[in-house]
Amino acid sequence: MTDHANENAVIVVGAGIAGLALTRELVRRDVEVVALERYPSLPDAGLAINLPGNAIAALRKLGIDDVRRHGVPVERREYRSSSGRLLFKVDEAKFWGADNKPQCMRRSDLASMLTKGIPEGVIRQQCAVASVSTSGRSVAVDTIDDGKLTGKYLVGADGVHSIVRKMCFPGIETSVAQLGQASWRFLAPNPGVECWTVWMGEHALVLLIPVGPNEVYCWATIPGDEGHSSHPANLLRHIKVFPREPREAVDAALASQASLHKSPLTEVRMSSWSRGRAILIGDAAHATAPVWAQGGALALEDALVLAELFATSDDALEVGDEFTRLRKSRIGHVQTMTDRASRISRLPISLRNILMRYAGRLSYTNTYKPLRNA
Repeated sequence: MTDHANENAVIVVGAGIAGLALTRELVRRDVEVVALERYPSLPDAGLAINLPGNAIAALRKLGIDDVRRHGVPVERREYRSSSGRLLFKVDEAKFWGADNKPQCMRRSDLASMLTKGIPEGVIRQQCAVASVSTSGRSVAVDTIDDGKLTGKYLVGADGVHSIVRKMCFPGIETSVAQLGQASWRFLAPNPGVECWTVWMGEHALVLLIPVGPNEVYCWATIPGDEGHSSHPANLLRHIKVFPREPREAVDAALASQASLHKSPLTEVRMSSWSRGRAILIGDAAHATAPVWAQGGALALEDALVLAELFATSDDALEVGDEFTRLRKSRIGHVQTMTDRASRISRLPISLRNILMRYAGRLSYTNTYKPLRNA
């Protein structure tokens, strides 16, 4: 079949956080858009996401005013050693302010908020891309079911393994983040954690964040490059000296391994996120290790910036270059601070703990202070 989109339409590939946010904002600005999603629902919808203050600010700019109805506010952070010793803590509510206080929620709730207001038919699920092509005047997309669409712009919002990046930006390779070779995300019964809490050992890291009255979101990683580190059971061996709370959460997850989501720490680094009429946003453009929880935040910000350009620019071929120019510094800052955290994670444990005790709060401030500004 042939399904010609409006020749002035934006064709968005991917309906994760970046794709949904962009689609929502384009609808709000009366810009013709169609979003193609290969899955029947948002990937990882059963898991959760930690949204720092700049993500909350972006959601408000997207016209979402019911963020606090979902999940749990993140009032403070606690960084602890593998023995449970408090290295330092941060009052996040004070740092970000009441309006932008961080929030941890289920990804399905975030997807529902972003989808609200998008007319039926704009998002086409189970619609995988087979090929794409761009010219000086238009873009064309062929889907697996033989559907054909043409439009003005093509946006790859399809994540780390972006098909748009593969087809329109040949030669760009992803890399494994230096922070770790294996990591897992999961939800578990709350073992008694009251705030964002991370335990850092010599060979493992476990982060727990309350996401509901009786539930925590967990991210666990094995930083070393060990031959058998990719099996989740190895987490128990690496955290046997950790306090009860992280061990209980991991035990609960291992008892039902179907709920474990393995997520290799893959990064994407590119000098430009546009090529002609094709533009990449979110993880497709600049995936980075989740040290500072900026994946979702940067995706939301990308969507706002690009939607503004689509709605106001008269020169189609300049939009991509301007998008890269506007976003380069902010994303480069997050990548630089992520690299710094990765280097610290590889220090001997005794030195790392001393450094975290005396410079951890400064590192937090140096990372997030520039992100408090739009």
